[in-house]
Amino acid sequence: MTALVWFKNDLRTLDHPALYQAMACDSVVACYCVSTAQWRSHDMGDRRLAFQMRALDDLSQQLERLRVPLKIMETPWFEQVPAALGELCASHQIDAVYFIDEYPLNERTRDDAVATYLQSLGVRVHRFVADVLAAPGSVLSLKGEPYTVFSPFFKRWQVAVADTPKPLPEPQPQANTGLAFERRKPHWDGVAADLDAQRWPAAQNCALAQLDEFLYDRVQHYPEARDLPAVPGTSGLSAYLAVGKISVRQCLHRAWAEMAHGSGRVNGVEKWLSEIAWRDFYRHVVALFAHVNYGCGFRRETDRLPWRDAPGDWMAWQQGQTGYPLVDAAMRQLNATGWMHNRLRMVVAMFLTKHLLIDWRRGEQYFMQHLVDGDFPSNNGGWQWSASTGTDAQPYFRIFNPTTQGQRFDPEGEFTRHWVPELADVPRKYLYEPHLSGVSEYVAPIVDHRFARERALAFFKANR
Repeated sequence: MTALVWFKNDLRTLDHPALYQAMACDSVVACYCVSTAQWRSHDMGDRRLAFQMRALDDLSQQLERLRVPLKIMETPWFEQVPAALGELCASHQIDAVYFIDEYPLNERTRDDAVATYLQSLGVRVHRFVADVLAAPGSVLSLKGEPYTVFSPFFKRWQVAVADTPKPLPEPQPQANTGLAFERRKPHWDGVAADLDAQRWPAAQNCALAQLDEFLYDRVQHYPEARDLPAVPGTSGLSAYLAVGKISVRQCLHRAWAEMAHGSGRVNGVEKWLSEIAWRDFYRHVVALFAHVNYGCGFRRETDRLPWRDAPGDWMAWQQGQTGYPLVDAAMRQLNATGWMHNRLRMVVAMFLTKHLLIDWRRGEQYFMQHLVDGDFPSNNGGWQWSASTGTDAQPYFRIFNPTTQGQRFDPEGEFTRHWVPELADVPRKYLYEPHLSGVSEYVAPIVDHRFARERALAFFKANR
């Protein structure tokens, strides 16, 4: 019996249930479909694509150790994947296909189409849940309905994942079957595969080392440090999770192991696990509420909001020239590195949607085009949370003050001054209001905070 493992955003060999189960067959081959046109239509940017391709290169090396040949196929659009896999199964007498499910609408449609087509050809299909800890539809309210607010979801989620099995080991290498595919790199659509390679190494062992370093050295300070952009207070695993270089189950069990040690790490681990739960939550949302996959607000009534068309403000936000130091520092960090601190993602998203009243979908798209860890469920959920259009118990009147956010979370200005060097000589007293110092050539604020707040309140209230 010959089995095929279809890899997607699960580019690892550890804790990979599809690979692990397939290796019980007589012989195993693997494939990966490069769907550049589809990914571009989903706003995947150069940094994310390059990182994904480096992760694929690393996977090919790991599979080579396991004597599993990997075939890389060009399927520009998802709709071409079923036929491509069917042809591969026919040409290599493949009896069964193994893969991990994904949950955004286009990916689910593709996965279902693959399963239906292959089964029509007599090929057995084995699907696995591994991109989440709890499958969408398994965490429901007492009324049997999906949760639309995180806090009650989190309570039920903790119960649902309490008995999560330990991560699977890497399977043993198979015997030499004589099967082989031509080794070649797919067409990158002009993207350099080594873009940011030093800043974002994509090897599986790098992901594991990052997890160990975070839980061993930094997790005890996570509840406070995670909000400070000047320090490495977060796990730094978002890009690895986005391409499946590490599994959420690996994260969960390593976190549990640290909690078992006691000491001062428990609070930090518990807080970090709530962030893992947010990731599951947003995947449940895109799986169970189809309309969010179509660019709609989770709260459908917010689709009628008359967002401003303000090209000058939009450009100032993109370029980090708003006159609000923390906002500008965050946007410059994103443009230069492909990453932004999570606290700052909320700050800049709320500034765009509440201070400037620009459509959250434009910001969501910009993030996806620039983030190395671009991930549709998390990105969409975060933007809708900030814009008060999404799954959120807080109403529209939550509006971050970017000045006080800077004073609170970057009080010494280490992060802000690094990315906005125009503020190097501004006294700390005026760092987040440099236009009051009289000594700065930094751009003046494009909108007054008090005015913007009152305008936003009136805007949302009038359109409720």
